[in-house]
Amino acid sequence: MAKLEKKLTLYGLTMIAVGSCIGSGIFVTPAKIVDVLPHHGWVLIVWALGGIIALTGALTFAELGSMFPKAGGVYVFLKEAYGDLAGFLYGWVILLVVNTGALAALTLAFAEYMTYFVPLDETGKLILAITTITVLTGINLIGVNISQLFANVFTGLKLMAIGAIIIAGFVFYNADKVVLNFSLGTGAPENIGSALLLALIGVLWSFGGWHHASYLAGETINAQRNVPRAMIIGAGIVTLTYVLVNIAYMLLLPLPAIAATERVAGTAIEQIIPFGGKLVAVGIAISIFGTIGIYTMSAPRIYFAMAEDKLFFKQLAYVHPKYKTPVAAMVIQAVWAIVLLLFWGTFHDLITYVTFTDIAFMALTGMAVFVLRVKQKDRPRPYKVLAYPIIPFIFVFICWAFVINTLIEKPEQAIAGLLLLGLGVPVYLFFKRQN
Repeated sequence: MAKLEKKLTLYGLTMIAVGSCIGSGIFVTPAKIVDVLPHHGWVLIVWALGGIIALTGALTFAELGSMFPKAGGVYVFLKEAYGDLAGFLYGWVILLVVNTGALAALTLAFAEYMTYFVPLDETGKLILAITTITVLTGINLIGVNISQLFANVFTGLKLMAIGAIIIAGFVFYNADKVVLNFSLGTGAPENIGSALLLALIGVLWSFGGWHHASYLAGETINAQRNVPRAMIIGAGIVTLTYVLVNIAYMLLLPLPAIAATERVAGTAIEQIIPFGGKLVAVGIAISIFGTIGIYTMSAPRIYFAMAEDKLFFKQLAYVHPKYKTPVAAMVIQAVWAIVLLLFWGTFHDLITYVTFTDIAFMALTGMAVFVLRVKQKDRPRPYKVLAYPIIPFIFVFICWAFVINTLIEKPEQAIAGLLLLGLGVPVYLFFKRQN
């Protein structure tokens, strides 16, 4: 039987970690964040807080990645710490809504930006979205080397586009038009704690994805060393990029203008170049296209690992004899993402409902470091998390604070996410009985 091949390098895996994070979020969420936190200093603090979560998470997951250099990443960590059910439920929500829903949303966003250049009605957008998922899945089926090249090229292009926005902000800043206020004591919202947690929703959405590098451990050269490094370096690059580009937005636009536009990057560049909106649209389309390509590649390794463990359809463990890729797992994800696209009006809210579930699983994965220090204390750890237990505690604490705040502020969404998890339990029991 064919097996996955180890061909991913540290550079390639780092570009996958970075490219998984930087999609459309950094171009659309600043408006919502500034609306909640209309203050230069606090806006930068909430983006820095997102960076702290990503970096402490990457440092924490790095220990787990060095212990279990297998395909599936977070699924494997949860299974080893808490048992089969926890691992299965993570894969269940990733396939049912989280990753496939993200693919549906990203492809629709890509189609929307393409209307800058090609006139498309709603049917045309849907056809383009379905075609994008199909084509990119097909490209990733050909081999992990092709996937690595794709990630390297498109992540490099999106970093160059964002770099141009950052340079423009610093070069063309006009103090007469934009007055900056970084003093935390003046103009801050009254209930700053609640405002920060609300603003963090958009920030966490923008930062989500660095852990996708762990899914590909089974195809990474020297995985025990390179998977932890890729997650840490990737989270660091994304944090620096996001803080700098938000400063650039602030240098080019007053805060009310940022809060009033859903296309902050285009509006900012239009202050310098009249056709800046179209230029930025090209950059955003490239960014989204690159992220779709990575998502069609990375998450199927979870379903593949579940099938290998006999916790899912055994056919999903099939590896193409020539291309050495988990073909069946990649195809089933593409098919389900297309189904979500066809019924988008029904499923759009459901994706929002499970955001808190995704963060809850991140918290559980962070706690796995503590659990496994006791449960598997003698297992080799080529990398140990720095400043243990402080770093993993910070990550877990912030994640749970976010989850609890969601339960309080948005109980309907949280309950819907819990119901989705509950649906996975009988499915898990079915596969357990079958195998």
